[in-house]
Amino acid sequence: MGVDQQQSIEKARLALENGGNVVVLTGSGVSAESNIPTFRGGGAETMAALWADFDPRTLATPEAFEADPGLVTRWYDWRRLMCLRAEPNPGHLALAALQKRVEGAGRRFTLLTQNVDGLHQRAGSTGVVELHGSIMRWRGVRSGAPAVLPEGPFDSYPPTLDNGELIRPSVVWFGEALPGDAVRAAGEVLRSCGVFLSIGTSSVVYPAAGFIDDARRAGAVTIEVNPESTAISGVVDICLRGAAGGVLPAFVGGG
Repeated sequence: MGVDQQQSIEKARLALENGGNVVVLTGSGVSAESNIPTFRGGGAETMAALWADFDPRTLATPEAFEADPGLVTRWYDWRRLMCLRAEPNPGHLALAALQKRVEGAGRRFTLLTQNVDGLHQRAGSTGVVELHGSIMRWRGVRSGAPAVLPEGPFDSYPPTLDNGELIRPSVVWFGEALPGDAVRAAGEVLRSCGVFLSIGTSSVVYPAAGFIDDARRAGAVTIEVNPESTAISGVVDICLRGAAGGVLPAFVGGG
């Protein structure tokens, strides 16, 4: 580890110890270390041959579901089972440990995630705000009624409720709005945060890409953890290069 990186880690550790409320935003880079492929490159070797010729961004739309619900639900069910087989990595575990420490000190901790895999919760994080929904919950397309999911794959595609209504994963597709309650929760905690961490996200998808601006207006210390430079690297107070599973335990603990 370089001297500059070590100094930045020390600064991040002090910010977390001395700051106020903590808000964390995570993206797909955190789960990539658990072998969950990202939409924007990486993880291609983990893709099953069945889906090698499909661009995920063409399947994750209401239009794709309407045109071929069987294909879309088969793909999402494959992803659901892949997420169930995955295990939380040291990055997930470090954030769960950080939450316990921050809340134990009487401060507020909020984890905002763009991931739909449920790995934060399985690592022990509580009160997670799922900005893009969850692949672990499915619902009726008209009624919104929750579906009971099998431990393995569905018996047929497209799957339905007992009354024959089609079901879909409770995730936010391209072209759909984020859940209003999740956006409101994020806005509330950002207005009072003392430390803001952006971890494993490209910082290009709004509204989450604008959270850094909300945090800076609140006077928060801003920290980025990412292997590569992103849209916010030039404005954060502390920039840490590396994968979350390697960097987070170095200044957060746990994992």
